[in-house]
Amino acid sequence: MNNKEKYTQFIKQKAQELGFSYCGVSQATFLEEEAPRLESWLKNNMHGEMKYMENHFDKRLDPRLLVPGAKSVVSLLLNYFPAQQQNPNAYKISKYAYGEDYHFIIKDKLKDLLHFINDEIGAVDGRVFVDSAPVLDKAWAAKSGLGWVGKNNNLIRKSHGSFFFVAELIIDLELMYDTATTNHCGSCTACIDACPTQAIESPYVVNGSKCISYLTIELKDAIPNEFAGKLDDWMYGCDVCQDVCPWNRFATPHNEPLFQPKPELINYNNQQWTDLTNELFNEIFKKSAVKRTKFSGLMRNVTFLNYKNNKK
Repeated sequence: MNNKEKYTQFIKQKAQELGFSYCGVSQATFLEEEAPRLESWLKNNMHGEMKYMENHFDKRLDPRLLVPGAKSVVSLLLNYFPAQQQNPNAYKISKYAYGEDYHFIIKDKLKDLLHFINDEIGAVDGRVFVDSAPVLDKAWAAKSGLGWVGKNNNLIRKSHGSFFFVAELIIDLELMYDTATTNHCGSCTACIDACPTQAIESPYVVNGSKCISYLTIELKDAIPNEFAGKLDDWMYGCDVCQDVCPWNRFATPHNEPLFQPKPELINYNNQQWTDLTNELFNEIFKKSAVKRTKFSGLMRNVTFLNYKNNKK
């Protein structure tokens, strides 16, 4: 076994020990296929008010601009599919936000992984990325053989579906590279047909400015009236395109204690969400990704659902 094989095996083993579900590796190169897609998506203003998507265009496509001398992109998946579900008659929160904020949990795991690499292999320069930097994480995960990017723009695995967080470790170490898998969406259009706001305008093209996750999280202004009655009772995020995906029949519950939801999140009904106070918000969503929208943002969404649902 040569060093590249040994180091790759070591990294994948440590990733598993840290609780990651899957680990794949690809060469740090320019993403040629994604460049025109990203340019078109931005040109058509499908990012809405997410102006940060316009920044660092070149860095999004070339990891060597993020980590000088980068040789490898280590992609990691962490399952977040919950064993418990919310009250079926209550306003909904995306499953990824049931527990504590994944950014911090995964970043800690990635830092540990980089620490292990330096201890075992020597001075390896690198950076960790968890959905908060100009990295096209799903593209890298697909390039690393961890799944394919589906028509809903989610990364999908035949064995376990799509309820995964995606993260990267970009390092200046040459490794053994995995090969991309094939696309298994076939002729299925379940996600396109089910999207309440028709945000999936065509296969593999999602208009972010129409997505319920964008409207309930990223959008800071009032939700446009054109979406009245179309939010499908989602008050934070949306899982519709994943819930209807046939591959998610293979999703299995995660085993990360920090992703476990508070009882209130699971049991509250619409009236309790409507009567939510700032104090209760801080208590239920302590360390949660939901805090991103703030109390005022969540209540804006609940108010919109309360008063607009009848205007279909």
